[in-house]
Amino acid sequence: MDDWERRVADAWASFGDYQDRADEFRALIENLTAELPEQNPVAAFERAFAWDSTGHSDRAVPLYQRALDLGLTGYRRRRAVIQLSSSLHNIGQVEMAVTLLAAERAIDPATPDDETRTLDDAINATLALCLSDSGREREAISVAIDDLAHVV
Repeated sequence: MDDWERRVADAWASFGDYQDRADEFRALIENLTAELPEQNPVAAFERAFAWDSTGHSDRAVPLYQRALDLGLTGYRRRRAVIQLSSSLHNIGQVEMAVTLLAAERAIDPATPDDETRTLDDAINATLALCLSDSGREREAISVAIDDLAHVV
């Protein structure tokens, strides 16, 4: 699996080379994920991320949800929640995004140095954006200020 992870990381590192060839990039990710079992949550996540990164939030949403339903764990699971919420926001399902992010924000990773803790700022930023876009500006400001207060 380490070799596969390296090849996926290399593919994502080359993403900028595919700016005018999104179909080719998605095919690259599809070929890599085809090496994994059909029910592998990482495969669904990587496919979702490829669609999302190439401007197709609508195609990414069901794949992110599938990855989560299949039991995606750790850092990728938290990224999937954030990216799913962002995609939901993009397709006009802001309240659903707020619900997911608020629930994720309430989860305290196992240890303070847990790798998933590094995504707290992304959760808060995305939640603040979604709250603002849903007409809940005061709550959005509260989330943003609370997040900034932890920085100082």
